[in-house]
Amino acid sequence: MEKKDLPFTIYLKDKVVVITGAGGVICSCLAKAIALCGAKVALLDYKLESAQKFADEITANGGKAIALQANVLKKDMLEECHQEILKQLGPVDILINGAGGNNPLATTDNEFAELDDDMNSMKTFFNLDVSGFEYVFNLNLIGTLLPTQVFASDMMGRKDCSILNISSMNAYTPLTKIPAYSGAKAAVSNFTSWLAVHFSHVGIRVNAIAPGFFSTKQNASLLWNPDGTPTARTGKILRSTPMGRFGEVEELIGAVLFLIDAKGASFITGICVPIDGGFSAYSGV
Repeated sequence: MEKKDLPFTIYLKDKVVVITGAGGVICSCLAKAIALCGAKVALLDYKLESAQKFADEITANGGKAIALQANVLKKDMLEECHQEILKQLGPVDILINGAGGNNPLATTDNEFAELDDDMNSMKTFFNLDVSGFEYVFNLNLIGTLLPTQVFASDMMGRKDCSILNISSMNAYTPLTKIPAYSGAKAAVSNFTSWLAVHFSHVGIRVNAIAPGFFSTKQNASLLWNPDGTPTARTGKILRSTPMGRFGEVEELIGAVLFLIDAKGASFITGICVPIDGGFSAYSGV
């Protein structure tokens, strides 16, 4: 990615930006874009090698980036990362809570309960594994709470600081099959509103984006058959998306840069911006 590939640039020179889940497709793309705007970026991920790969790409492109291993559910690990970031980059100005995901244990086989469902061979609502639910809620909600507790402490009373959370279309309308993920992302949106009010007197803006449908490794099994053909679910999604296609990860960059820009979005806090090709606006008729 080069600066010419960005929809626009903002002035982030010497700002310290922490991104969790930075080894994934979406947040690594955001990390590269933010680095091109002059920020010093700390890429945090459970898989260090994934974060390191993208940090190396940023550095090779003339940017400043470090990679750190972090489990967003372990506060002590996040605090160790915080100390390393303070040492290498300085106090945190912007936090992007990008870690999240679903779990097969919290996913039903069918969209609808039917009277002839075979409870022994199918994964129905009634036999979903509670541990799967707990994992999904912890990863998405607690995985937003803990990094905010650790890194937002640097932002208190300082200028131009903000937090960006990653919600989902599922927060607006829960999708079939994935009740835990839908509920967890709704909680992230609600938490974003709460944080925005809570931090409003100390100069920290808090917003979120709600991506629509982007084809990534995380959702590949729901969208594509093993032979590469689209699933029936893909057809439903595209018919419900007025623009008739999946989003490209790069199409998230503009909204993210706008929301973290202290000048462009200085009076904006507590909102969640859908980036969904019109999915949330369409009634289906």
